[in-house]
Amino acid sequence: MRTDRLVAVLLLLQRRERVTAAEVARELEVSERTARRDLDALAMAGVPVYSARGRGGGWRLVGGARTDLTGLTAREARALFLVAGPAAAADPAAKAALRKLVQALPEPFRVPAEAAASSRLVDPHRWGVSRVEYPTPLFLDDVQDAVIRGVQTRLGYVGGDGSGTERIVHPLGVVAKGPTWYLVTHTDAGRRTFRIDRVSSVEPTGDPVHRPEGFDLAESWREIADEVDRRRTPLEVQAVCAPEGIGKLRMPLGDRLEVGGPTIDGRIEVVIRGYNEYALAGELAGLVEWLEVTGPPGVRDHLTLIGNALVERYG
Repeated sequence: MRTDRLVAVLLLLQRRERVTAAEVARELEVSERTARRDLDALAMAGVPVYSARGRGGGWRLVGGARTDLTGLTAREARALFLVAGPAAAADPAAKAALRKLVQALPEPFRVPAEAAASSRLVDPHRWGVSRVEYPTPLFLDDVQDAVIRGVQTRLGYVGGDGSGTERIVHPLGVVAKGPTWYLVTHTDAGRRTFRIDRVSSVEPTGDPVHRPEGFDLAESWREIADEVDRRRTPLEVQAVCAPEGIGKLRMPLGDRLEVGGPTIDGRIEVVIRGYNEYALAGELAGLVEWLEVTGPPGVRDHLTLIGNALVERYG
């Protein structure tokens, strides 16, 4: 994964006075083009690396090669771990590389670097089928900084109805869900999640964050996302499906389809989630070649009405 390579490239720069893109490519078994992109990514992340052209050129760290990484400032170390952290949470090799890198950092940099690596999570799946793109939230850097520093924050927030509120929160992590950014916090009322594009002000109080014992951002976000999905699709339909139709159902239904075990007649039990009976019946009407809905009765009634209407119009 790319996070592995970014860490490997940085450690390579630490060991040698200079490296060329060709040397990085050979060392990491990638193309020169990929090696150049990785070197550029380190520079964009704030790592003090630069390229020199001509004879004896190549990529170097500002101040020369340093095996203890003292060429990095605290801000630069945080920037690097923000680049690597989200994927490292799911990739054992990247996580191992980050642990080695942490040990090479100067002592004052270790805590904020580790905090940066675990402060952000990327969930590529959007809610539903929306393709709306949102600009980067105005206060994204501010809430990210509060998470990394571990300080309570007075948060100004505009709700979905347009009303403004202000509250003290304990920032625990930042999550990108598709194009939308969220702040996961602990409050007096328990865990709360805020859309960062609705944040109107961020004022650190200086008081330390109280993290729930055993808190894990990835696990917490799975619980939040599951709860949101249940609220968005509160209705469950039971049905049986011909084995060859399971793939047909997956295409329109995605993760709203749960596949169970086989029935006596060889069909497959399935559960399908939706918003309401009428909307879900409309979705399933085009799948009757493979699917038989067994409940609830309201969905079967809507399917009957849809079938009668189709026969009346096209029969």
